Amino acid sequence: MRQYLNWKTYFSLIALFIVGASLYYTNQLAGKLAEEEKKKVLEVANAIKTLSSSKSNPQDYGCASNILSQNTTIPLIYTNDSGIIQGSINIDTIHSLTPKDKIVQEKLDEFKKIHPEIVVDFGTGKNYVYYGESYLLTQLRYFPYVQLAIILIFLAVVLFALTSAHRSLQNQVWVGLSKETAHQLGTPLSSIEAWLELLREENPESEAALEMQKDLDRLKLVADRFSKVGSAPQLVEENLVTRLEGIVEYMQRRSPQRVSITFHNKEADIPVYISGPLFDWVMENLIRNALDAMAGLGKIDITVINTPQQVWVDVQDDGKGIPGHQVKKVFTPGFTTKKRGWGLGLSLSRRIIEKYHHGSIFVKQSEIGKGTTFRIILRR
Repeated sequence: MRQYLNWKTYFSLIALFIVGASLYYTNQLAGKLAEEEKKKVLEVANAIKTLSSSKSNPQDYGCASNILSQNTTIPLIYTNDSGIIQGSINIDTIHSLTPKDKIVQEKLDEFKKIHPEIVVDFGTGKNYVYYGESYLLTQLRYFPYVQLAIILIFLAVVLFALTSAHRSLQNQVWVGLSKETAHQLGTPLSSIEAWLELLREENPESEAALEMQKDLDRLKLVADRFSKVGSAPQLVEENLVTRLEGIVEYMQRRSPQRVSITFHNKEADIPVYISGPLFDWVMENLIRNALDAMAGLGKIDITVINTPQQVWVDVQDDGKGIPGHQVKKVFTPGFTTKKRGWGLGLSLSRRIIEKYHHGSIFVKQSEIGKGTTFRIILRR
């Protein structure tokens, strides 16, 4: 279960526990208050019985009148055997344009749904007392839900703030690491370039020197990519098809012989605004991950789908696939399934696509033993 639990989960569980405890305690209070109100309604009903009886003595009249005057919170209505309303207490009929009889009848229908009637024998026949809830009890019943809404809003704000702060800190770390890497690469690249010039002077036609120059240019490109991570790159309109063809050609030459990389496209020209070096980095990273997943044997299909509003680039392999519980974590900085991996490749790829190109990148499909498909969406 640990793979599904993190600080957000624990934080949410604690908040839910607080809400649950509050709901339980508030409901207990509401239940006790409802019992007290029921007892009070019984006293009022007996007081009405006393006042309507001709056999009551003056002392009983005074006590009954006192009980009725003290009930200023609980609304109630009493009827006779035929259901005809005989009277009502604490029903506001003044501040409404609706006729009094209609208001009392509506309240009677409402009270019948809330509490069972209280039967009182007035001597001339049975009467029925129906009562509602006081304003205090109504507030108490709704209080837990108001509290729940407040806690949920607070929880959402706190989680958003902590997530934003955490993401900002991660971005600062990756940007600093990228710039430092580019800086550290600068000195050895200059030295290698100088030694390569000496090698050319001794043997201008050297095939080794030619290949070394290609790899040196590639290392310069890598250093340039790292230096661009911390700053917004300039997007230039390019033909995506030409760009992908170059990437496929470069990666095919550096892939195992039993791995084929195939580029599928139906159009020769698909113009998009991209940063070429950074987009190449993303594609190379996806292809390298696919190569690692296939262990030297299989195929990689790169497909471009052109739509009026977007361009989709799918990178599909037939490797080992990604377990379902790890799919959402593959873009998390530091997460990796490789023994020597740093877990930065896909995180930086997402930063490049989403922040710099205003697109999106995600795992479209993955199945254990059958492979994985990543999709990049670029806006036209």
